[in-house]
Amino acid sequence: MNDTLLVTGGAGFIGSAVVRHLIRETGATVVTVDTLTYAGHRENLAPVIGHSRHHFEQKDITDAPAMHALFREYEPDGVLHLAAESHVDRSIDGPAAFVQTNVVGTQVLLEAARTYWEEQGEPDGFRFLHVSTDEVYGELGETGAFTEETPYDPSSPYSASKAGADHLVRAWHRTYGLPVLITNCSNNYGPYQHPEKLIPVVILNAVDGEPLPVYGTGENVRDWLYVEDHVRALLRVLHGGRVGETYNIGGDCKKQNIAVVRQICDILDEKRPDALSGSHHDLITFVEDRPGHDWRYAIDASKIETDLGWAPEVDFEEGLRRTVDWYVEHRDWVRAVGRDADEGATGETN
Repeated sequence: MNDTLLVTGGAGFIGSAVVRHLIRETGATVVTVDTLTYAGHRENLAPVIGHSRHHFEQKDITDAPAMHALFREYEPDGVLHLAAESHVDRSIDGPAAFVQTNVVGTQVLLEAARTYWEEQGEPDGFRFLHVSTDEVYGELGETGAFTEETPYDPSSPYSASKAGADHLVRAWHRTYGLPVLITNCSNNYGPYQHPEKLIPVVILNAVDGEPLPVYGTGENVRDWLYVEDHVRALLRVLHGGRVGETYNIGGDCKKQNIAVVRQICDILDEKRPDALSGSHHDLITFVEDRPGHDWRYAIDASKIETDLGWAPEVDFEEGLRRTVDWYVEHRDWVRAVGRDADEGATGETN
């Protein structure tokens, strides 16, 4: 593959995993676009900085002239749109930034892509892949799973802003014919995830002997997806998905939050038995639940599995061990990024 791909949010957690994979595993030229807020860091791109096929542009997707200029300069064959404010707690405290980036920024990017696509003569191969979240669907009861036909019912300012962005992407396809694709994924985890998210919080606090904060009773259920599996799914959709379609991406790994925390404690008790006088489990602390906390998410990924032949390859035990090892071995990255996480259990967003 020798395409030129524009990746927005490419210095963030999932975006940087996409960029690193594209440079490492394909022949694509990659244009990383990121404004470098708290969630985007140059350190995430360290393995590819200076590579001849990688270009970094520190730009804001809400800056229309800048976005139009990027399309004219690099003439991309496709867009992977991952730029977003993505933390539920932050969206509750300051929703305006989420509307600005996730809704307005997506509209600006869509219009820049449409203008470019039309000026190029509407090439058949161009694709605009919008990467979204399962949180747009709201919450589930004790049974069932989200499908691509599940009605939207967002609970937080974050998920509402992502739902709005999804609708805009569909509108640009139906109104203007822009060749779009949408994915809605479950909770990602893995290396380079911001230290304010649940799994990194627990790992880093446990290593430091600090309390492991868990919202409410910890019985909320999430479907966990290793980030490298997600990257493979996104590229499968980009190159094989049907224009205008939505694909749900999940890890088929539904676990209560407290079970995830306890599994991390088990791993660290095994790997660092002398780190504490007792077990890492003794650090678990239950804290007041956050407003509008969805009870259960689960993804039905049968469409992408059937239509595109994708399935997750990394099981949760293996992925979690890789993740624990990475954070323990990369404390320099943690220091560079800055542990500016909010107090309390965090990180149930993608």
